[in-house]
Amino acid sequence: MIAATACTGSHMISVTNPSETDREEVMAEIDADAVVSMADGEPFRLIDKGGEEIPYQLTYDGKLIFPVSVKSGETKGFIIEKGEPAPVDSLVYGRFVPERKDDMAWENDRGAYRAYGPALQQSGERAFGYDIWTKCVPHKVLDRRYYDDKVNKISFHVDHGEGMDVYAVGPTLGGGTAALLDSVGEIVYPYCYEGYEVLENGPLRFSVKLTYGPIKVDGDSAVVETRVISLDRGSWLNRTTVSYSGLSADKRVAPGIVVHRQNPEGYHLDVENGFMSYADLTENAEAGNGTIFVGIVSPDSESFEYKPLDEPRGDAVGHILASKGYADGEDFTYWWGSGWSKGGMPDSESWNSHLMRFAQWLATPLQVVVE
Repeated sequence: MIAATACTGSHMISVTNPSETDREEVMAEIDADAVVSMADGEPFRLIDKGGEEIPYQLTYDGKLIFPVSVKSGETKGFIIEKGEPAPVDSLVYGRFVPERKDDMAWENDRGAYRAYGPALQQSGERAFGYDIWTKCVPHKVLDRRYYDDKVNKISFHVDHGEGMDVYAVGPTLGGGTAALLDSVGEIVYPYCYEGYEVLENGPLRFSVKLTYGPIKVDGDSAVVETRVISLDRGSWLNRTTVSYSGLSADKRVAPGIVVHRQNPEGYHLDVENGFMSYADLTENAEAGNGTIFVGIVSPDSESFEYKPLDEPRGDAVGHILASKGYADGEDFTYWWGSGWSKGGMPDSESWNSHLMRFAQWLATPLQVVVE
């Protein structure tokens, strides 16, 4: 989300917001080597101009990330100071969940998500896409929900004051999964992941690599998919990069969101700004569960469309898709996530406004410089 440049010099990082909108608690990032060298390879702290220590994380892919709030046109400076950084309470977390059919589940202070694993596939249950768990509290909830559901028989499908699981996935793309389209434009559904690697687990970013397949796409029978999913503290959206190997011809790749019969026209496609959204009324809309707002920001996508299913699958009647041309081995990156009307995202207008701002931030990234 954030672009950065680096140059040698004194022990300071400057962050400039060149856009026309203020940015509150977004994650800045820069190559870690440029900063670590300033501290001569020793432990260091990051201090703002007011003397307050700023939390940071060194990521698996060689970045230093830290939260910033920068007004439009403003530049803020941060000092690199040798010394042990203060402990940081992590608001991002994820893990493999063997006690619940090999879920891969993760969360931040905004929401929680899961991808389905090998044990679920072996059971014969058909659930392809990402699942969304609502939250209305900033602290971590995953472990307690799984434990209470399994041990104490307290269902996580019921809101006990912190959110719940009332999002229907089934044999669809769920809340933002990407899939290849075959030669006639049909979705080639990925099933459950076959392998995983947790790349980092906080305190500011969770990242996991999932592998899928082999699957069959047209005449290619050994197509393997790799996904890297990252979720930052404070973010409504996951950054996801997918790649496929084993394709003998170019295809199209399309992240998608399932559309349910409870709100068949509740989607919004914004081709100009590169995002789409859907207001999901949940499995039991009459139960007062609120609305789950699902969104995808995909600047590289070339086509945004609603594609109906040939026949309903449970409550699912179609998908909204954001597709683009794809060649074997390429990386395709997009962002997806959710908000909840009972958890800080009041309505569709607020959600669409956030997605539009996020798309604009991608087009006008923060300028992060080591000076």
